[in-house]
Amino acid sequence: MKYISLNYNSKSTLFHNAVKRGLAPDRGLYFPETIPQLPRSFFDGIEKLSIPEMAYRVIKPYVGNKILKEKLMEIVTETLDFDFPIIDINENIAALELFQGPTLAFKDVGARFMARSLGYLNQDSNEKINVLVATSGDTGGAVANGFLGVEGINVFIFYPKGKVSEIQEKQLTTLGHNITAFEVDGVFDDCQEMVKTAFLDSGLSSLNLTSANSINVARWLPQMFYYFIAFRALKSKNKRLVFSVPSGNFGNICAGIMGQQMGLPIDHFVASTNVNDAVPRYLETGTYNPMPTIQTISNAMDVGNPSNFIRIQKIFNNDAVKMKKYLSGYRYTDQQTRKALKEIYDLKNYIADPHGAVGYLGLKEYLNQQKEDLYGVFLETAHPVKFFESVNKTLKVEVAIPERLKDTLSKEKVSVPIKDYSELKAYLLD
Repeated sequence: MKYISLNYNSKSTLFHNAVKRGLAPDRGLYFPETIPQLPRSFFDGIEKLSIPEMAYRVIKPYVGNKILKEKLMEIVTETLDFDFPIIDINENIAALELFQGPTLAFKDVGARFMARSLGYLNQDSNEKINVLVATSGDTGGAVANGFLGVEGINVFIFYPKGKVSEIQEKQLTTLGHNITAFEVDGVFDDCQEMVKTAFLDSGLSSLNLTSANSINVARWLPQMFYYFIAFRALKSKNKRLVFSVPSGNFGNICAGIMGQQMGLPIDHFVASTNVNDAVPRYLETGTYNPMPTIQTISNAMDVGNPSNFIRIQKIFNNDAVKMKKYLSGYRYTDQQTRKALKEIYDLKNYIADPHGAVGYLGLKEYLNQQKEDLYGVFLETAHPVKFFESVNKTLKVEVAIPERLKDTLSKEKVSVPIKDYSELKAYLLD
């Protein structure tokens, strides 16, 4: 499998190079030259496969032969060593919990896969790799946990000051060792721009920089796994499936669409956003017009210019009409999000997080417009305790703090304040 740059001004490359580089030399995102097709027999017998066996067959065509079968199976098995429960909310809507991993967020899947893959690919090298990652919330903690202690790799995390929850901040600023957190005076898009600028700065070329954001194929593609896991679990319902994805940088929903393109029987995707709504506006108007980021209670989706949308455009060959056959988009305010949190709790005594509540709203809106008998799944992307202030205030209930978080919360935050790219460059060079 070769990977091309979506700026179309760099040579194609193989998986291991794409992972190590993060971005192509022309600053484009890497994208598979072809999308592999899974045979019908794979889906007919999917429930007979273990989850690691299933995931191995999904990811193997993208990885190629640089990681041998036994090692890739080991990586996949370690990546997916926690549960992915599906919780019924009503007769045709369910929540897929993606927060049962070590940092209580869906990002654990991609971060664990990438950390193990990159560590293996770099094991025979004497050179250190420096991983840069921008986060609007959960990415930082998941990447920090996934890469903690990995030999030969340093991780630098960039997060917007005052715009992540206390728990999210503690998860990415308290680990130490090979993890450094930068507290950026700005918004997520500023953090992301710093990372992209550093990649293309010839003055930093000696540092072997790569990214652990979903712009990196090893972070992005494994997110397909849980769509396959959900289909495997729901296959016996024999209903057409719709997935609603709380969307910020659009890597998660893009991975699901990739799975669909491989043959996964998903009827439709719903991109559910907060008021940072560049993609829903594109689906309405056909014009992509990013706007400055607005802060919300669903902070991981506070992204004004989502990087991965260009990959979705590539999947559909920039055909907006074709895209809308498979993808809808809706936006919701904080007030609507709080109302949804109450509605879900009243229906099932289920405590969602604000991102999942946005996903629920988008799913409900789409299903209400359809006449067919569909079954909808919205993604619960993070444990509600990460947003306990807004959740507790809205529901008047106390979200219990999981034991694994209590130790993290007792630690002291350590971060490096940074205002602009020149400060970052000086730090890295030093």
